[in-house]
Amino acid sequence: MRMTTDDDALARAAGSGDRDAFAALLARHYDRLFAFAMRLTGLRAEAEDLTQDICLALPAKLKSFRSEARFTTWLYRVAVNAAHDRRRRAATHAKAADGWGDWEIARRASDAETCDALGWLEQAMGRLKPDLRDTAVLILAEELTQAEAATVLGLSEGTVAWRMSEVKKALRTLAEEEQ
Repeated sequence: MRMTTDDDALARAAGSGDRDAFAALLARHYDRLFAFAMRLTGLRAEAEDLTQDICLALPAKLKSFRSEARFTTWLYRVAVNAAHDRRRRAATHAKAADGWGDWEIARRASDAETCDALGWLEQAMGRLKPDLRDTAVLILAEELTQAEAATVLGLSEGTVAWRMSEVKKALRTLAEEEQ
């Protein structure tokens, strides 16, 4: 496939089993997908795992790609869904791990130290509710319009606008608490 082939055509071809088209899509979008996963998770190891999960599931998911939205919008939706699935699994594992004693305490302490090493904005984003963080990452980091973010998240533009208002309030509150 030539690099001038558009994403939708590559996605349809990859969905039909064209390995070269799939490779071309990954080459074009892997770095963006990883950066997005990094912003969603806040941790490099989590972002690497999330990106790998998405890439492994992508061939099957491409079979259902219908070009109703831009490929990148569709890919963001796949990534958001995968992040939600990982969060649910992590919450289930954390609940199961409660009471594992010193090992769990040490693991949580290590996680806290890792979080402390992140920059202020990354920490603040990590303290937002997942739905607010997802919205903020799409709008602020990925520079999507509210309409595009609404499509990715499956929400109305009004809900996205409200979420961004809540993000601003939460970040202001966090900044004031640290002063």
